[in-house]
Amino acid sequence: MSVATEAQRQTATTTPAAAVLELDDLHVAYGAIGALKGVDMVVREGEVVALLGANGAGKTTTLRTISGLHRPTSGAVRFHGERIDGVPAHAVVGLGIGHSPEGRRVFADMTVLENLHMGAYRFKRLRPEDLDRVFTLFPRLAERRTQRAGTLSGGEQQMLAIGRALMGRPELLLLDEPSMGLAPLVVAQIFDIVEEINAQGTTVLLVEQNAAQALRIADRGYVLETGRITMHAPASDLLDDPRVRAAYLGETAH
Repeated sequence: MSVATEAQRQTATTTPAAAVLELDDLHVAYGAIGALKGVDMVVREGEVVALLGANGAGKTTTLRTISGLHRPTSGAVRFHGERIDGVPAHAVVGLGIGHSPEGRRVFADMTVLENLHMGAYRFKRLRPEDLDRVFTLFPRLAERRTQRAGTLSGGEQQMLAIGRALMGRPELLLLDEPSMGLAPLVVAQIFDIVEEINAQGTTVLLVEQNAAQALRIADRGYVLETGRITMHAPASDLLDDPRVRAAYLGETAH
C-alpha cells in the first residue's frame, strides 16, 4: 500500500465539501424594481452560511427565490448541480429544502401538533421519529403540543416555525431572521439549537440582522447590500472586519 505524501494529505483535508446550493448571477425584480442584481453564492454540505444585510437588502427575496416562491428574471438556482429555478415551491420542499420564513407564519388556529403535521406533508404521513427529534430539540413544544399556536410566545412560535420546517427532513434549511423580536436569552437559545441542527447533519443558510450571533455559529458569510453581494469571507474574518463591525455591530470603523 502506498503512503500518501504530506502534500496529498493536506490536499485531502482542505478539499472543500460538495456544493449543496449554488446561486449563479441571480436577478430578481418586482416590476421595474430590481431586488437582486447578479447574486452569486455557494453553500457547501455541512456548513452554516450567514447572509447579512440591512432591511431591504434582498435577503428574504434570496431565500424565497431559492424555495420557489419567487421566479428569477435571469440567472440560476442549483441544488446539487441541478437547476431548480422554475420548480414550484411544494416540489422544492420535496427535493430536501426546508424554509422557516420571516415572521414565523405559524398556523395560529391550529395546535402545535397540527402545525408540525403540516410540515410533514411531503411524506404523506407523520413519522414518529421526526416528531421525537423536534420535541427533543424543543422540549417546550412537547409541553404545549395541544396548545393553539397563536397563543404561544414569540420565542415558542419561532421554535415551532423551525420545528415545522424540520418535519420535512430537509437537507438544506433556510432560516429567515430567527432572532427577530426575541429577548436576548431566547435568541441565545435559538442559535444554540441551530448549531445542534447543523451538528446533526443539516446544512443551514441563515439570514440574520444579528450579525454577532450569526457569525458566531457560521462557517462563512456573505454581505448583501441593495441586491448585490459586497463581501464574502470566513465568518471569523467578517466578524473582525471594521466595515462589518461598523455597519452591523454598531461600532465605529477606524
